[in-house]
This record gives sequence, C-alpha cells and structure tokens, in this order.
Amino acid sequence: MRPYALTGGRTHYDGVEFDLVSLVTTVVPAEPADDPPPASAPPWAREPEHELILELCRTPLSVAEIASDLELPLGVVRVLLGDLLDHSLIQVRPPAPVAQFPSERVLKEVIDGIRAL
Repeated sequence: MRPYALTGGRTHYDGVEFDLVSLVTTVVPAEPADDPPPASAPPWAREPEHELILELCRTPLSVAEIASDLELPLGVVRVLLGDLLDHSLIQVRPPAPVAQFPSERVLKEVIDGIRAL
C-alpha cells in the first residue's frame, strides 16, 4: 500500500515531535478496546500497520527501529504513531538528555590529580 494511503494524505503529526531515538511502548488498556477514544482524538481508521506497531512495541522500540522493521518512511511512521498516541494506545518516552561535559577546569584538576599519584 502506498504511504499516502496509509496516512490518509497526512504528511506529518501535529502533536508531539517523535525523535528518532524516542522509545515507544504499547499501553495495555485497563478497559476493553471498544471504549470510545478521547474527545480530542481525530477520527481514524485503524490500519494493519497500526496493529503491527502495537505488536512490535510490546517491548520498547525506538521510532527509527519501528520504521526499519516496517520498511516504511519515517514520516509515515510518525503519522501512524501519532494516531496511536492520540488514542492512548502507546506511550512515548523521549531520549534521555545529553549529559553536560565537565568544564575544562575540572578536567585539568583531574589530570593534575592523576599525575600527582
């Protein structure tokens, strides 16, 4: 199926930004799946690719891994993930913040301390 058809012509998701290394996990619903979606969720038709994503994400996977496993363009996967997120079927964890490097002064003090040993 063409990517355009999978997304209903949508080219991007208007919600959160899906980073390539964000981890996606399927949410096990506490109630039956027949419950209506949240009022803020746009109408959608659940595609087989949505089901594949839910199956894949039983264990956490990055957005890039999902796109690779499904052999779909990243933009399409982001739109599909947006559908699932809007309907509370997945949880997305952004990447951990990059640690700051110590200052040059601290590094020099460490080197001086090692040399003093």
